[in-house]
Amino acid sequence: MIELKGISRRYLTGSSGLASGNNEEHDGYVVNALCDVNLKIEQGEFVAIIGPSGSGKSTLLHILGLLDKPDSGTYMFLDRDITRLDDNELASLRNGLAGFIFQQFHLLPRLTAVENALLPLIYGGQSHRKDTARERLADVGLAHREGHRPNQMSGGEQQRVAIARSLVNDPVIIFADEPTGNLDSKSEKEIVSILEKLNQAGKTIVMVTHEREIAEHAGRLIQMRDGRIVSDEKKSDKRPVALTGEKSEELHTSCEDVAKIENALSPRGMVTGRAEFKDHVRQAFHSIFSHKLRSVLSMLGILIGVGAVIAMLAVGQGARESVKKGLASLGSNMFHIHPGAIRTQGVSMEAGTVTRMTLEDADALSTISSVRRVSAAVSGRAQLVYGNKNWNTRLQGNGSAYAEMRASVPIVGRFFTEAEVRDRKRVVILGITIARELFGEIDPVGKIMRINRVEFTVLGVMPPRGSSRGWDMDDVVVVPVTTAMYRLLGKDYLEAIDVEVTDVALMDTAKAEIRNLMIRRHHVGSDNEDFLQIQDMTEIQDMLSSTTKTMGWLLGSIAAISLVVGGIGIMNIMLVSVTERTKEIGLRKAIGARRSDIMIQFLIEAVVMTLSGGVIGIMLGSGTAYLLSRFAEWPVKISGSAIVLAVTFSVIIGIIFGLWPARQASRLDPITALKYE
Repeated sequence: MIELKGISRRYLTGSSGLASGNNEEHDGYVVNALCDVNLKIEQGEFVAIIGPSGSGKSTLLHILGLLDKPDSGTYMFLDRDITRLDDNELASLRNGLAGFIFQQFHLLPRLTAVENALLPLIYGGQSHRKDTARERLADVGLAHREGHRPNQMSGGEQQRVAIARSLVNDPVIIFADEPTGNLDSKSEKEIVSILEKLNQAGKTIVMVTHEREIAEHAGRLIQMRDGRIVSDEKKSDKRPVALTGEKSEELHTSCEDVAKIENALSPRGMVTGRAEFKDHVRQAFHSIFSHKLRSVLSMLGILIGVGAVIAMLAVGQGARESVKKGLASLGSNMFHIHPGAIRTQGVSMEAGTVTRMTLEDADALSTISSVRRVSAAVSGRAQLVYGNKNWNTRLQGNGSAYAEMRASVPIVGRFFTEAEVRDRKRVVILGITIARELFGEIDPVGKIMRINRVEFTVLGVMPPRGSSRGWDMDDVVVVPVTTAMYRLLGKDYLEAIDVEVTDVALMDTAKAEIRNLMIRRHHVGSDNEDFLQIQDMTEIQDMLSSTTKTMGWLLGSIAAISLVVGGIGIMNIMLVSVTERTKEIGLRKAIGARRSDIMIQFLIEAVVMTLSGGVIGIMLGSGTAYLLSRFAEWPVKISGSAIVLAVTFSVIIGIIFGLWPARQASRLDPITALKYE
């Protein structure tokens, strides 16, 4: 079954690496763990390897068990040279052909007996065979303890679970490393008895032990010293089981075993004999819930980061929506025209000193084909009185088109008409602040109030417009422009004219037509084109939009930094987790887990924790945004894109920052990991 030819293994003290080449190049000194070992093991043998500490017996067992590789020599297993197989091929062989029993049991503490016994089947892609694990537990007398965890069982029972785990894949050979080393005398006898029965049933067993009396139960006794075999004694009364049967049966068994190794190393076997993704997910979730505090600490950074992203983006989006709402009142296809400065004999005059706009200018502008609507404007201060209440506010005189042009259609009542503008009617539209301060809970529509001692009828109340730079935009009253000019303010000129263009695409054309018309009407020379200021509202919109966009990027960047910091926290905790779970990783690799299996499990753990933290963070961020809108009265808006962005980013963070710990875990050497303290 097994043949070793000239096997040697050397280690460099103080290093995890092996010594090779010119030894003088290394610090420390070289330990020759095995020196030119030659050994044959027949099928059905029960071999015990004994020797003092440092004799090389454990190293020999590790090489025989495919857990370690020799520096030189040849290892033939079932007539196949496996000396140069890579780690994945060795893992496949360990999973399908070998069973391991360790002195420290190496049971996963959070798994039950049956779940521990099932592990090799999971990494062989046969997790559905849970009944097989139960049968092996029954074979070692633990059917009644299958639901118990290791800390609920005695040492002898734990070792029997380990034996059941070693048998679950029906291995060709069983390797036992000091299987009775941590047991009392009663449990020791039970374990030895089980091993003898397994050998009698045809299993090949290779056992390492310090105890001579335990070794006497084997049919062959190999003694080692200083990395060499010093004696090899076969007991005549304990021949290999395979040799006691019929030749045809021996040949049949050998062919079966050869088929196993060929299948394990075939391309199809390397693919099908692998853990399924659902098993990786199940193992990852089990690990997460088994270490709740560590998992919560891992999620905390991402939770806070995602919460900050959601809250900050909600604030930024709310501010953007608020600005957009304000911009809607300005109009995207509007011009705001007001008098500019004029130069006379090289001297610049104050704006409006020479050129003043009139109602006739507004009427003339409305005749331009690209202009849809025009609203003339004047403004001033006014004292309002209703009953025993009074209020000083800003008064605006506007045309009848003002309501549609500036998104100021009254929420209560109506706006004044063109006829009321023409007839200088004493009617007024109130800002919502004025309505609240003067009328309180009373419906103001139809009520009579005084403006600068002149009686006015309230027609309606404008929608709320908020505030800008500390200025309450709802603290205003609007009257017909002619009424304001001739009844209240005593002005015969306009301060500004708002012009709405029929199409945004015609803005440049309309601007040129407006300027040319005003130049002709006011007889201004071509060198005084600045006499009129035509302000394009899109410029204001672009400026405000740019400001809110910059603020959004700033808030998002701060939140992204917090996410990255959370990711670094997860990486650190995962690295600590790798150290804490070193023995677990060593066990998983010993029973057949490949590097990719370990990496995938750790990556899934990282992604699950970041995703869970992201989901909780969304709820936290949403709650924070609600509190900001409720108590700080900030405009907030949580968008679906922000939630998708936060979740996606948290998963990416989990993959990026989980990759390094996962890679570190997958690269652990099984022997080094199993010995880690």
